[in-house]
Amino acid sequence: MPPNTQSGQHSAAYSPNQYVDLEGRRLAYRSIGEGTPLVLCTRFRGTMDTWDPAFLDGLVAEGLRVITFDYAGLGLSAGERTYNPAVLAKDTAALIGALGLGRVVLGGWSLGGIVAQVLLATRPDLVSHAVLIGTTPPGPVVKLPEQLFIDTARIPGSSLDKDTILFFEPASAESRAAAERSAKRLSARQEGRSPEVPGEWAAAQLGDRPRNPPFPADAVLAALKATKVPVLHIGADHDIAFPVENWYALNSQLPTLQLLTYPQAGHAPHHQYPEASAAYIGTFVHSTLCA
Repeated sequence: MPPNTQSGQHSAAYSPNQYVDLEGRRLAYRSIGEGTPLVLCTRFRGTMDTWDPAFLDGLVAEGLRVITFDYAGLGLSAGERTYNPAVLAKDTAALIGALGLGRVVLGGWSLGGIVAQVLLATRPDLVSHAVLIGTTPPGPVVKLPEQLFIDTARIPGSSLDKDTILFFEPASAESRAAAERSAKRLSARQEGRSPEVPGEWAAAQLGDRPRNPPFPADAVLAALKATKVPVLHIGADHDIAFPVENWYALNSQLPTLQLLTYPQAGHAPHHQYPEASAAYIGTFVHSTLCA
């Protein structure tokens, strides 16, 4: 029997694939837990199976209903694929509507964090709290992504060595060990896995060098400066994709922003510290009044 996170609810490694038909696309999603809905937008080259099950199960333990999904045309979803954040934000809004979720806690990792910010700016009526993980704020940044991230992310396929560079801190023995533990958890699901994102297509979307701004969106930055929605960013002291320093540079300008930064960690702090990250998110959601 699959283990349960709570009575009647499958854990992340065993949650069934479900589908919702939208106009011109079919989105695959998974839902675990009961309680306040938390919708998670995934990273570049991510699918439902690139979320660490320990992190997802930890969120369920915090009284959250956790919903992950594949972007249109990627993973198990059908439709025209794109990494345009505005299009992905519209798909996320459509999913929220189709599932009848009402106002949700909106989460996003990396590219998914950009998507979450766009949706917060364009449909604040759908968002009670925003949880951003390892992502970049809008506009020019004080510290660019490292070329190492671009070069490594363009390599097709995945491996422990590659993922340690991309998502952890190779200089730290503790982080390297966490990468191994996370990799084992990510491989636990045996059936109904989402296919990997096509490597050549993904590399073409990424480009070959860092850009400034990584996320050019003046309107989104203006919305973050004016929002009353509580915003949490979970980062790490050495994120080679989206340096956390860029959030600290804006800290005094964003009135609802909370910053949590983990030491000796990289682009996936929630995979290195899954239980701690989930617990903090639970506290953030349950103790911070939404607008």
